Amino acid sequence: MNRMDDTLIDVPRGLTNVVAARTALGDVRGQEGFYHYRRHSAVDLARDRTFEESWYLLLHGELPGDAELDAFRVRIAEARRVPEGVAALLPAIARLTAGDPLAGLRMALTAVAAADGIRPLYDEDADARLRDAIRIAAITPVVLASLHALAGERRPLAPRDDLGHVADYLFLLTGEEPAPEHERALSTYMTAAIDHGFNASTFTARVIASTGADLASAVGGALGALSGPLHGGAPSRALDTLDAIGTPDRIDEWVTAAVRSGDRIMGFGHAVYRTEDPRSRMLRDVALGFGGARVDFAVRVEERVQQLLAELKPGRELHTNVEFYAGIVMELCGIPRPMFTPTFAAARVVGWTAHVLEQAEDGKIFRPSARYVGPDPVRA
Repeated sequence: MNRMDDTLIDVPRGLTNVVAARTALGDVRGQEGFYHYRRHSAVDLARDRTFEESWYLLLHGELPGDAELDAFRVRIAEARRVPEGVAALLPAIARLTAGDPLAGLRMALTAVAAADGIRPLYDEDADARLRDAIRIAAITPVVLASLHALAGERRPLAPRDDLGHVADYLFLLTGEEPAPEHERALSTYMTAAIDHGFNASTFTARVIASTGADLASAVGGALGALSGPLHGGAPSRALDTLDAIGTPDRIDEWVTAAVRSGDRIMGFGHAVYRTEDPRSRMLRDVALGFGGARVDFAVRVEERVQQLLAELKPGRELHTNVEFYAGIVMELCGIPRPMFTPTFAAARVVGWTAHVLEQAEDGKIFRPSARYVGPDPVRA
């Protein structure tokens, strides 16, 4: 029989509901269907504020005034510029990682860190850490759009200082200055995606930051976690579900077959929310503002899937999550499907970097234990 170390404390698999750290950045309240950034409702921020305002809030703890916001936008625009040496590397990175923008981004951010001389968090003061955080978060969408262009054998565009952060990203992806309604819709989605508790990628970033590693390495680790199918990628897969169903008359047949075979219906259910995901509700309203057959079909699928799930799995209430309507909104804004998860990353990097800064202030390395359950060791 194995001997257990009675000083160890067993915790649930996956650390479910285990408090691993303290944060002042925000909170997710699954039973209430509510989450916030520094006490401000994230949904209200997404609806009523710009992406840059929420970014500033995460970094500085309060919403900016007009002068502060103007200065912050200038700083972001300057931080979007790609170093010449990195720009020269991007074609090779695009070839090596064709079809995997997140892998390309990890490589490119490592190059940016080297080109900028970004040092370990342990060796930097608060001002240098903040500079690095803004740099990595600002340049991320530029790199993603550049890699996408190169994968399509097009020349990457240079970022425009006269455009806001979200508008510039849309411009770099599509080659056209975005319509105001597209900028507003994408800003709503990206603001809502900035942060969402201690999910796998955010926790990964904080674990790496706790070692005192450089900020780009922490974000690279978060990107690695996000690349896992259980964490990222669902927006495009939710649209794949709509494509597979095809027409309204096939909804019942398709969903019933999926449920009985035990297949997961992408875009439904969430690990935290026990009510409707507030992000889904908000993005449904954004999609309805555009209208059209695609949106009408998505709404019909949502309604019927929930009805069928209630019949086929009584007592198990499932609602749409953020990915279901996120895919619709991004598609309506002209974002190609392979760039859905990268677009999420372009938003979430703001949350990751804010968490890295907070973790760096703590100074304590994460060092949990594991309970050994293998055969008894052999002793001489």
